[in-house]
Amino acid sequence: MRQNKHQKALGTLKLRDFLTIFAVNYERATFLYDTLSRRALIQPRQPAGDGHNVTPDSFYAGSRQQSEEEIGKRVRQIAKEGASMLDIGAYSSRPGADDVPIEEEMARLRRGLTIVKREAPDLVVSVDTFRADVARMCIEEFGIDIINDISGGLLDRNMFRTVAKTGVPYILMHMQGTPQTMQQAPHYEDFLKEVFLYLAEKVARLHDLGVKDIIIDPGFGFGKTLEQNYELMNHLEELHVFKQPLLVGISRKSMIYKLLETTPEESLNGTTMLHTVSLLKGAHILRVHDVKAAREVVRMYEQMTAV
Repeated sequence: MRQNKHQKALGTLKLRDFLTIFAVNYERATFLYDTLSRRALIQPRQPAGDGHNVTPDSFYAGSRQQSEEEIGKRVRQIAKEGASMLDIGAYSSRPGADDVPIEEEMARLRRGLTIVKREAPDLVVSVDTFRADVARMCIEEFGIDIINDISGGLLDRNMFRTVAKTGVPYILMHMQGTPQTMQQAPHYEDFLKEVFLYLAEKVARLHDLGVKDIIIDPGFGFGKTLEQNYELMNHLEELHVFKQPLLVGISRKSMIYKLLETTPEESLNGTTMLHTVSLLKGAHILRVHDVKAAREVVRMYEQMTAV
């Protein structure tokens, strides 16, 4: 089995060790995860970054970057701001997004990954894809470190086995439906119970296949009504039952700007508020657009919890 330097560092670690390794390797500040497809991630006690797109139809216009020059400039800026990790995707996950043929997704990713490796060769790289063949290509050709799958293995039955075979850490997200259908009419008989059972079944299957490093993403905005998103946030701390790192992605999403009757561009204040709530409820990773603002939240949270 092929391993890159970060897979060797992660190994077969339990939750506490997993977070400790990241804290040691990535400077104990904010775990930065920039996404070329959607957003960026920040983990408490590790450096922060921002996000931009190699897709033409992100829900947030401020994150779209298309030309090689624009992408390269953004990657350099993120690295300069202290990013330690970038997540690259080429298939928009916004509600109602158009389907992207696998050949086009691969071509976009090869272009984006080539730029990232050239401009910031030391950054940890994650790929945002639900297709096993795309994941395998990125691992074999570019040595990427993490797979981020919004479908939790539902849209490609080979994904879990691919992750297990390659040994890369895996971001497991809950989603009802597909990006094309998920927000048309979300329906659950028992919302929280169904989300938790979905994640529990996936975690158990991944463990059975030998996947050691799993990050849980409850999937805010993916097949959920506005009210369900806030119900999920209200019970966020209960996801620690899985004993895996917890990721929260709510930056500038419709659960904020629809409630406040604004736009994605005007929703930074609401985003900051929910980032604070997420940290207080034990989130390990925040996916963000606005690095500076998120870093300030993390810094204040760390100061508050240090005393």
